[in-house]
Parts: sequence; structure tokens; C-alpha cells
Amino acid sequence: MMKGSSRVTENIIKTLIWAAALSVLTVLVVIIAYILIRGLPVISWQFLTEIPRNMGRSGGISSTIVGTLMVTLVAIVIATPFGIGTAFYLAEYTRRDSMVTRVIRFSAESLAGIPSIVYGLFGFIFFVKYLGMGWSVLSGGLTLAIMILPTIIRTSEEAILAVPNLYREVSYSLGGTKWQTIVKTVLPSAIRGIANGVILSVGRCVAETAAVVLTAGSALRMTTSLTSPTRTMAVHFYILASEAISFENAYGTAALLIILIFLINVVANTLINRFIAKGR
Repeated sequence: MMKGSSRVTENIIKTLIWAAALSVLTVLVVIIAYILIRGLPVISWQFLTEIPRNMGRSGGISSTIVGTLMVTLVAIVIATPFGIGTAFYLAEYTRRDSMVTRVIRFSAESLAGIPSIVYGLFGFIFFVKYLGMGWSVLSGGLTLAIMILPTIIRTSEEAILAVPNLYREVSYSLGGTKWQTIVKTVLPSAIRGIANGVILSVGRCVAETAAVVLTAGSALRMTTSLTSPTRTMAVHFYILASEAISFENAYGTAALLIILIFLINVVANTLINRFIAKGR
């Protein structure tokens, strides 16, 4: 009797879990499909290569594509080495229960919970005003670098800690130093998890709005340098939709944003798989 009751309870729980998963998947598919259906007809060669005109009512979004890529690249180039380095320090050079480790981990977790608008206000006050960088690609990239740093630290640390200690012991037994063990043994084994954290950070940078509009600006002209203001695709989509400038171009921008994030994930995972296969 007890076994039959337990089996029924287990089946109910499994059904609820499957229903929850399918509900989330359905909502995701519906949202993406709706945006693509409305946005794909707008995308054309002209839309991709021309600069927005008339506040975005006409023309294309070429300058916003360049701005998005530049701001994201600056953020990733700055945040990745600091994030991965901090993760290796926490996982390999300190004790998990030490005061330093607890303070750094608590700081990273606290930064992860801060709303993006707060990062934007900080970037505006510190980078734009105090340091005199103005609205620029560099100000936006530095602000996003601070914002994604906790994600890279936490995901990288978990990936490093997931590497079995046996790998390290074998390396030490063969005469390997601490640095050689990290570079030759731990890093190749944790590379997939580390890369996943970086990819998540790229997606957040590409889709970020609040922090970027306060630091990088919303200029429609083509970006010429790191000190020039720019408008990212997410900011462009937000302005077009919120101010009812052009819903048609807004949907086209949103569709292209989804496609860009998808391509970044596919390319990054392909490169990671090839790197791992080559290492093996």
C-alpha cells in the first residue's frame, strides 16, 4: 500500500515538473516566434547597412550594430581576465573558509544582485562625469564590465571546483608546479564551464539597456572611436518602442538582436568544442 502511494506521488511530481518545463518552453517559443514573425520581414540589406535616419523612423541600424559589438567587446575584454583570475585565486590559492575568500565571494554575490540601473547611475557619475569620459563606448564598456564581473567569477569558480582533485594530485606527483597544474590540467578541464559564463555575460551585454543608455549615450551616427557616443541595438529598440517612433523598425531590431545572440552562442560553443577536441 505504501509503495503504491509513493509511486502515485512520484508520478504526480514528475507530471508537475514536466508541465512546468513545458510551460516555460512554450512561453519562450511564443515570444521568440511572435518577434521573429513581426521582425524578419523588416530585415533587409538596406536595413543592415544604412544608418538610422529621422530619429529611427527610416534608414537602417548599421550604427547600432557596430555600437553593440564595440561596447560588448570592451566589456568582455576587460571583465574576462579579471573574472577568471579572481576565480582561480578563490579556488586554487585560498582556503574556502578563509576571511578573504568569504569577503570576495560575498562581494561578488552582492554585486550580482544590484539592478542594472544602479550600475548605470554609477557609470554615469564615475566614468562619464568624474573621469570626464563623457557618453562613450569606453564608459559603457567599463560599466558593463563591472556588471558582468560577478557572473564570470561565480561560473568560473564553480567550473574550477568541479575539476576532480585527482587531476591536481597526478600533476603534482609528476613534478608539476602550482602554475603548471593550473594551466595544463585545471584550465583545460574547466574551460567549458568558464566559457559558458563568458557567453552568458556576452548575452547580457548585448541585451542591456538601462546601464548603457546612461553611459554610452544614444547617438545615431556611426561610432568612430572608443571615446565616441553610440547607441546599442537594445537601446535603439527600447527608444523606438517606448516613444512610438516606429514599431516596424523596433520589431526588426528585436528580431536581429535575437538572431545575433543565437549566432554568438552557436559560434562560441562550436569554437569551444573544437578547442576541447583538439586538446584531447
